[in-house]
Formats: sequence, structure tokens, C-alpha cells
Amino acid sequence: MRIMRYISTRGQAPALGFDEVLLTGLARDGGLYLPAQWPRLEPETLRALAGRPYAEIAAAVMRPFVAGSAIEGRFDALVDEAYAGFDHAAVVPLRQLDANDWLLELFHGPTLAFKDVAMQFLGRVFDALLEERDERVTILGATSGDTGAAAVEAFAGRARVDLFILHPEGRVSEVQRRQMTTVQADNVHNLAIRGTFDDCQDLVKACFNDHGFRDGLRLSAINSINWARVMAQIVYYVSAALSLGAPERRVAFSVPTGNFGNVFAAHAARTMGLGIERLVVASNSNDILTRFFERGEMAIEGVTPTLSPSMDIQVSSNFERLLFELLDGEGVAVAETLAGFRREGRFSVPQGALERVRAGFEGFRLDDAGTLAEIARCRAASGEVVDPHSAVGLAAARACRGDPAVPMVTLATAHPAKFPDAVERAVGFRPALPPRLADLHERPERMTVVPADEAQLKSFVAARARLGEGLSASAARGAA
Repeated sequence: MRIMRYISTRGQAPALGFDEVLLTGLARDGGLYLPAQWPRLEPETLRALAGRPYAEIAAAVMRPFVAGSAIEGRFDALVDEAYAGFDHAAVVPLRQLDANDWLLELFHGPTLAFKDVAMQFLGRVFDALLEERDERVTILGATSGDTGAAAVEAFAGRARVDLFILHPEGRVSEVQRRQMTTVQADNVHNLAIRGTFDDCQDLVKACFNDHGFRDGLRLSAINSINWARVMAQIVYYVSAALSLGAPERRVAFSVPTGNFGNVFAAHAARTMGLGIERLVVASNSNDILTRFFERGEMAIEGVTPTLSPSMDIQVSSNFERLLFELLDGEGVAVAETLAGFRREGRFSVPQGALERVRAGFEGFRLDDAGTLAEIARCRAASGEVVDPHSAVGLAAARACRGDPAVPMVTLATAHPAKFPDAVERAVGFRPALPPRLADLHERPERMTVVPADEAQLKSFVAARARLGEGLSASAARGAA
């Protein structure tokens, strides 16, 4: 039986199968996992999937990645269950804006953001695998807003998981915060970190890189550092392309981007054989990625709070997966480059690598004034109301338009009601939440404010995580 193997971007961790990669999240050498060999989306496969339901496309696209998994036999049923609860029958419908410009609506899941597409799948796969192995885990994640809400919704009440979500205090929208903090499940813990999203992300990585703490609490990850998140996101690029004529017709995508996971999923689809003409990486004022595509240098310049807070990021973790490719799969070179980035706040890639990345990606930036103007422009031109992140993507799509005969798809990553203040400033009214969330602002909140301090975070998590059977007393003491 063929088994899909995964390798670390830093080259020093053992190759693993899907089950271990899912439960491990971050490799033990600090790297991110990638398939050792990419499966192919052959033209005949794509033609056979055209017009099929989303769940069927998802199962077909993802099935090669789980080859050899203990849940392989249940996989199709888990995928069906994951997407049965979305508000739209198409799960991720396309909406036409004009002759050849489209919005891919990714916000029809339970928390009104694109993270639901992967997280609803992830929650069920975690549950099935932990049940199969009779194990439990402690999930630790950082969020700039949407990942946390999606994770809380997907994992709340699951018997084999304790969930700890870190968000930057005061730097997510009220709706984003309340979607996390109003869930009262005993296994959910929300932590507001006094700092930025990058501080939250650094704390999570520090916990994973402390192998004693990691092993003692059986840490697992649901951020897009976890390969399964990226894997599930590949599907909606395939689905959209099929709706627009693939494989006979090529498509282009504009992707609002912070942590680079969403656009890396598009790159993965392209690597697998999907005909993607161009990928536009759309950033707000925190434009470290745009500057990289312009100069070939990744340089930290600090985080500026914006109207699109899920993109207020300077260290895009998933870029490491692309860097591995740009450095010809040399894990040692990746590790050395990122160690230098930590020390000096910058790194460059060789000229040949820069030329390759420019051939596949184009960067774009938009400030808050431009974001408000784009929300208003879209409303006037098409009648559609979009959130600030999607607005950045729309402006990028228009600015970076290539061949007008190639469909340009902008990812609508969140429902406008998640960011009502910004939308109201742009169009003069506040978009309403769906009826099932109408009382969100009246629900009681529960969260703990914690400084951006590794020792205090570890103490908080260790005191509240329910350690699984089989953990030694010394491991528990070490975690504490």
C-alpha cells in the first residue's frame, strides 16, 4: 500500500505519515511539513470532477495526501460531514462581479470566515484519529482573529482535545473576539496576549520548540503551520477553477494574505497541475510580503494596526514552505536563513530564486484609506458589500490584472458583518449578522489576559490541560 510521506522544511526531523503530521503540527526541528512528493491533478481527473458537489471534489483532491492513514477508510464520510453544515449549498460559491471578475465567497461556514473551510474538516479528522488511537491532545494556537473563532467552533466540546487560543489583546474586531470568548465549553481557553499577533505566534512556536513541555502536554497545532490546514485549502482553488472551465481554461487568483498559508495553498494547487495564470498576494499596510516580491528581501518593519486586522502580520510563517522550494529543498539552508532572520530581522534570496518567485507571484499593498474607498467602489459598481480583507484583494486584482480573457478570482475571506465598523465608514450602514449570531453581542464572554511571556503562558496551559493517560508524573511536573 502506498503511503504519503512528509518532510520538514529544515531537513533534520524524520519523515512522517499523515497521522503523525496532523497530530504533530510543527516538526521537531522547528520546520513545517510538506509532501515528499506532490500528487498530480491530471486533466482527465479534473474533467471528471467538473460539476461535482464540493465535498466530492474535496475528497478526491485530498485523498492522496492521507494515503496510509488510520482514517483512510472513513475519509470520504468525514469530508461529507465537514461541509454539510455550511449555509450555502455550493459551500464556496462564486459570485460574478463583471465580465470576467469573480468573488469566491469563503464565508458561509459557522464563523463567517475562510478558516472554517479547513477547520471544520480538521476538527472531524482530529476527533476520528484520536478515537482510533485512544489518545488526547492539547491544541495550542495563535490567531489574528479568524483562525481562533473557527478553531473554537470546530473543537468546542470535543472530548479528546483541550484547546488554548492566543489572540492579540485589542487587535481583533469585536465580532472576531466574541466568536471566541462567548463559547463556554470546558475544553476551550481564550487568552488575550498583551502584544501583537507575531508575539502570539512566537509564544506558540516557543512552546513547541520546548520538547519537554511539548511531549508532556502532547501539544498539537491548528494554525496553518499544520499541513492539514493547507491541504484543505487547496480544494477551493480547484473547485473555483473547475467552475470557470479548467482544465481547458486557465484562471488567476487574488488572495488577501497575512500568514501566507492561503496563497501557499493556491501555489500547491498550481504545483499539482492546476492551470493558474497568476497569483496576486494582496497585503495591507503591513506589506512585508509585497516588499519581498519587489526587492527580494524579507525585512521586518513593525506591525501597524489596520482595518484588516487578520493581515496585521510581519512574520508570515507559511512563507517557510515557499522558501524551502526557492532554496532547492536544502533544509539546512532554510534553517540558517531563518536563524539569521531571527537575529537580524531580514534576509535575502539569490537572484535566481527571486526571478522564480516573481514568475509565480505578484505583490500588492493597500492602506486603510484605499480599503475604505474600495469597499465603497465595489458597492457602487456591483451592489456587493465586502469586508476590508476582501476589499484589499479586489483592489489588488484590478491593479494586477493580466490578460482580460483569463478569469480573475478574488477570495472573499470574511463576511462583512465581522467588520461592521469599517464597512459602516465606507458605505454608511452596518451589515447584519446572520440570525444564528444575532445575539452575539449579548452573550457573556470568558477570556484571560496574559502578558507576552513564555513562562507565564506555559504555567497557564500546564495548569489547565487535562493530561492524557499514560503521561508520567515527571512529564507533568516538567510541563508545569
